[in-house]
Amino acid sequence: MSARSPITTHVLDTALGRPAQGVALILERRNEGTWTELARGLTDSDGRCATLLPPGNIQAGTYRLHFALESYFAASGRESFYPEASVVFRVAAAEEHYHVPLLLAPFAYSTYRGS
Repeated sequence: MSARSPITTHVLDTALGRPAQGVALILERRNEGTWTELARGLTDSDGRCATLLPPGNIQAGTYRLHFALESYFAASGRESFYPEASVVFRVAAAEEHYHVPLLLAPFAYSTYRGS
């Protein structure tokens, strides 16, 4: 069994070409139409957050990673069109690892399922 969280993220600031350190985030799971907070995290110096959940602690279902972007951009004196970003994704197989990167810039963001 892996020692990492079953859900991880990596935030890259594409405008600067480097990891986005200090982005606050919340991991939630949808339960019967409402969202339940599971964990909070902060990206490290490499833009990663790999400690959201204990290993093996995941169920199939719909999850959401919510990223606080306004304070990240404000810390570097930049304005941002998006004060926050939420990525909703489906966990189909609880035994798999789910890596959900966020590529961001002050006026754009995108995501994909990583490995």
